[in-house]
Amino acid sequence: MPDVVIGPDDPRADDVVMLLEQHHEFALSCSPREFVFALDVDGLAQPTVTFCTARRDGELLAVGALMELDVQHAEIKSMHTSGAARGQGIGAAMLEHLLQLAHQLGYRRVSLETGSQLEYEPARALYTRAGFRPCGPYAGYPDSGHSVFMTLTL
Repeated sequence: MPDVVIGPDDPRADDVVMLLEQHHEFALSCSPREFVFALDVDGLAQPTVTFCTARRDGELLAVGALMELDVQHAEIKSMHTSGAARGQGIGAAMLEHLLQLAHQLGYRRVSLETGSQLEYEPARALYTRAGFRPCGPYAGYPDSGHSVFMTLTL
């Protein structure tokens, strides 16, 4: 995707905040509030998180983040593609970027938590195509049936 630029960005930028709100609203439309683990803007601005955006000609297409769990283990957080950009491979490009970043930072494992509901099937399919496999809860997540946990060894 030569016309798409993926890289670090500020989670507090106005357009980013709007897309993160859409991400959170989507999660709340599918899952009970207590089982929505999306990070808020302040959480995404923490030093243990590398927050990235995908943009085309300055237009925000997607967001995603890599959060350190420990020196060998990172977590994919806040992956979301705007409705207008879906079906163009933007999510796959963001995921590939985050996995390359994880490798460069020396992580040996990358995990994620996503919804178990039908609405999350496209996300789960994306992660499976990238090599993620189901795993049990990690990092204190509850085993509620509302989440699917996946991991990838780098």
